[in-house]
Amino acid sequence: MIETRLLSTDELLRSVVDEVTEIRVRENSLMHKIAELDRRGVAAELGYRDLPQVLRHAVRWDLSAARRWIANAALLTNEITPTGSELAPKLPLTAEAVAEGALSIEHVAVVAEIMKTVPAEHEVTVVGYARDFEPVTVRRLGTTLAYAINQDDPEPRDPAPAPPGNQHWMRWKNGKLEISAKLDKVTGAKYEALIDPLAKPRPQTPDEGPDRRPREEREGDALAELQVRELACNAGIIPMVLGGAGQPLNVGRKTRTFPAAIRRTLVTRDRGCAFPGCGRPPRQCDAHHIKHWANGGDTSVDNAVLLCRHHHTLIHQSEWEVGMVNGIPTFYAPAWLDPQQRPRRNLVNTA
Repeated sequence: MIETRLLSTDELLRSVVDEVTEIRVRENSLMHKIAELDRRGVAAELGYRDLPQVLRHAVRWDLSAARRWIANAALLTNEITPTGSELAPKLPLTAEAVAEGALSIEHVAVVAEIMKTVPAEHEVTVVGYARDFEPVTVRRLGTTLAYAINQDDPEPRDPAPAPPGNQHWMRWKNGKLEISAKLDKVTGAKYEALIDPLAKPRPQTPDEGPDRRPREEREGDALAELQVRELACNAGIIPMVLGGAGQPLNVGRKTRTFPAAIRRTLVTRDRGCAFPGCGRPPRQCDAHHIKHWANGGDTSVDNAVLLCRHHHTLIHQSEWEVGMVNGIPTFYAPAWLDPQQRPRRNLVNTA
């Protein structure tokens, strides 16, 4: 490495410009990889709610930063249709400039914001602004451009109502509950990823032979199993262990619901969601069976941990694991995140 003190001012500035350009080129490469992760639906594959949550753990980004990278990646990368055709990026000229290292991720966000207000043919002008100025000035110039283009337009109408989001219906008919739903692409992929592994035909055995259930029956049984697994945490066959005041701290498998005395003890111990880094308070948390009720776990303080709804779902659907070490809830990340599987604890609620 060249000693910076030996460089002239011109050489030092040129070096800074070159390194920033290199950083931006690598950011472009990173956005292509993020876009591919999004296309593959890795969040559902890993048991996460969405890709920002995956990146939050993988690279320790704030959710706002993760969402910004994902949004920019979607604008700058080629889209693959369901038939395998490749479409040009939504902002092709911006994508070219980013690939050259001319624009930062902050520039991309501003260009995208401006392009929502002007016709597509003006991207060349807006990208020209971004090549010459910092994001704050680009935004100001873009606002002026949009005003000049749109000043003769008629008054805007009220926006059309947004299309309905995820929808779900239930009704009882002839003693059976009928369920139907319409889910968006991301939610549908997650649901499919949960059901498919449980809906596979059972292995053939000498006693039962091959699994002759039709697919719709296998999927129905898979849904029933999925609901039982989730309900088993929030809801038993004896023994009962009492605390010093005669309050139950272990009710064995008498019931799967956690008595008030056990929950009070969990609140005192965990102080809120026990997942590493989470600061949600006890009132927003469920009591989770560490060894699942469906697998023979008992209802006790030593087999329970407070988890917010998000992290409760994550523990059920992903490869995150939780156990008790010296009476303290301890978590272990999936191997893709931490190959050493180092123990982790929540230092937020215990501070």
